Amino acid sequence: SFSILWSPLPVITWIIPIIGHLGIADSRGTSHDFQGPYSVGTNRNSVMAFGPTTRFLKMDIGQNLSSAERWDEAIREADRIYSQRVHNICCDNCHSHVAKALNLMPYGGGKWNMVKLCFLVFFKGEFVGVSGFLCQFLPFTVIVMLWLVFRYTL
Repeated sequence: SFSILWSPLPVITWIIPIIGHLGIADSRGTSHDFQGPYSVGTNRNSVMAFGPTTRFLKMDIGQNLSSAERWDEAIREADRIYSQRVHNICCDNCHSHVAKALNLMPYGGGKWNMVKLCFLVFFKGEFVGVSGFLCQFLPFTVIVMLWLVFRYTL
């Protein structure tokens, strides 16, 4: 609950591990993620469009019940807005959906965007376990190792 959620995007994350799929968890721990054109998914088990959450960033909202209500309302509003939008992989995507929810709260004063969220989760997010780390970095490591082997042995 009260977290930004991350999961790898097949092929894209394998090549560029900083890029992945983003969602946001409400006060009850339900994940919300912009999954594609006119589609926002919700799941109680933190499974998003591309699989289970592998990283998360816990957000501090304090102990104030009104903050929890504001958090949930902002997520519902972002869901409503993005359920009427076409998905654009580069400009209006899952990161934009999470940024919209954070700006509607406004969490931390607002001014959230997809780039800020990308770097924040990459550098400050926690892995759900060893499997989360491996999902993000193992394919990239294998690709780099294969490239090095072929580059310097053939």
